[in-house]
Amino acid sequence: MKRFFARLGYTLLVLWGVVTAVFLLFNVLPGDPARLTLGQRTDLATIEAAQKALHLDQPVWVRYGYYLADLSPITVQDACPEVRNQYHSVRLLPLGSRELVLKPPYLGTSYRTQRPVTAILTEAFPGTLILAFSALLIAAVLGIGLGTLAAVYKGTWIDTGALAASVAGISLPSFFAGLLVAYTFGYLLQPYTGLSMTGSLWEWDAFGGRHLNIQNLILPALALGIRPLAIITQLTRSALLDSLSQDYIRTARAKGLPERRVVARHALPNALNPVLTAISGWLAELLAGSFFVEYIFGWKGLGKLTVDALDKFDFPVVMGAVLLTAVLFLVVNFFTDLLYQVLDPRVR
Repeated sequence: MKRFFARLGYTLLVLWGVVTAVFLLFNVLPGDPARLTLGQRTDLATIEAAQKALHLDQPVWVRYGYYLADLSPITVQDACPEVRNQYHSVRLLPLGSRELVLKPPYLGTSYRTQRPVTAILTEAFPGTLILAFSALLIAAVLGIGLGTLAAVYKGTWIDTGALAASVAGISLPSFFAGLLVAYTFGYLLQPYTGLSMTGSLWEWDAFGGRHLNIQNLILPALALGIRPLAIITQLTRSALLDSLSQDYIRTARAKGLPERRVVARHALPNALNPVLTAISGWLAELLAGSFFVEYIFGWKGLGKLTVDALDKFDFPVVMGAVLLTAVLFLVVNFFTDLLYQVLDPRVR
């Protein structure tokens, strides 16, 4: 329990650091958010009103306080129905002209579309989640399979080929892997694969109808899964070789059990603990690392949304996407650490 609260405190401290870094980064960038919101031809009085609404007429430390208040689920705000409806807050305690409220984090509104950032991220997040889970599934299935073959046939061409391929996969950055996969399977071999270089999970036809296109998921999931696939292959091989050298394996073989059963029923289950922990940890990495892959393949998710928003100087969307990615990364790593303690008592 002590380790749980220590880990929780560490996670919250890191989250606060990320929030502070994001705020400082986007509050020293060039450009006037009021003009970005209203356009360059807006009159001076309207711009000044927008600056006041965005607290741009206040010092940086005051704006930082407003920013933390917007993100905090429990905060103090003006006691009026308009503010309560804007933030979707629930009053907990009246404090005269102000009140203590419970509310969801408020990420602001888009400079370009004037839509709430939360709504924009909610639409984009399922695409990233589906892509990350698909890449992890490919990496886990192929990685465990290749690692098992490499361990069983240690010293053969199968083992050498699997190790060489895994080293190459680890060495490939995600953006280069995305370009390589897109060019090879979506362009050179397109007549044979039937796969497109770009596309998203949902596509619209000429009549405005939406239809599901699973084929568009194959190439970005493969590109995103190459690196974890390589690491899972090496980790499975190493863990399985260690299990195969244990005394209980020699006992099972001495009893005359078939080698396939010895590997599948005795060695592999005991070797999967570190592999499963690594797989759960890679989920956070894939959620945070899909930016370039999504942009290369035109996949509609958080990554492509962030790059497009940054290109248009839509800072609230960029800040919201970065914060959401950081929160996902920290939450998944937090529960991965707890899972690791459950699976491996030596950590406790």
